[in-house]
Amino acid sequence: MSFNTPLDLRYAESHEWVRVEGDEVVVGITDYAQDALGDIVYVELPAVGATFNAGDVFGVIESVKASSDLYAPVSGEVTAVNTDLEDDQAPINSDPYGAGWILRMKSSGEESALLDAAAYEKHVAEQQH
Repeated sequence: MSFNTPLDLRYAESHEWVRVEGDEVVVGITDYAQDALGDIVYVELPAVGATFNAGDVFGVIESVKASSDLYAPVSGEVTAVNTDLEDDQAPINSDPYGAGWILRMKSSGEESALLDAAAYEKHVAEQQH
């Protein structure tokens, strides 16, 4: 099975992606994760101003199949959340790297320690076997 894994993003083993934009990072779930979950029906978003360490649970995502924790791929303070997802979760399935973004955080510089696209694809392949 093939999944969209943009080369310009960094990835956590827990299937969140990070895009650096200036001194902030944008976070969402990967194409692989949204496909595995199925149709997303609910997203619990953190409060703006909340701070998380890398690996902390920052929210929950629910689909028709399962409920799954969302993990902060890097440490930092939440600067914005995608409130559009409170009413319509479909963008996570249809555009996980665009309109389906989940939150923005102040950059901690830790994103360089995350997986690149090739390493993430290898990680996904190992999980499927």
